[in-house]
Amino acid sequence: MSNADNRRELIEKVWAAAWGQGDVEALDKLLSPAYLRHGGDPHPQGLSTFKASIISTRSAFPDLVTTIDDIVIDDDRAAIRWHSSGTHENSFLGVPATKRRVDVSGATFARFEGDRTVEEFVTWDPRALLSALGIIQVGQG
Repeated sequence: MSNADNRRELIEKVWAAAWGQGDVEALDKLLSPAYLRHGGDPHPQGLSTFKASIISTRSAFPDLVTTIDDIVIDDDRAAIRWHSSGTHENSFLGVPATKRRVDVSGATFARFEGDRTVEEFVTWDPRALLSALGIIQVGQG
């Protein structure tokens, strides 16, 4: 099995455990202790903060399903296109449960050092989530 195949298999397995089942300790098999996750916040998340955000998200959306649509691996880089859906059953970021079904999608760009991911850049549209929760209206003119 090639290094790219090993990375692909590890990403799929760890994402299924962490995002799909809430087993955030599985992330330790993929992410470096020095891991940084860059997203919409000006300050990157470290590993423990990222784990806490998954637990918080899964608490708010207990039926959360995250599906990896594509993985492209080139040398020490991986691009992962994904989508998630779930029902807003509990408070999330201060927003009381709406019982609404939400669908979001995005992409994660990872950089490996050895067999661990040390850095990720994540892009997705939080307005889609806020719109699905009824917090804002998007595309109304």
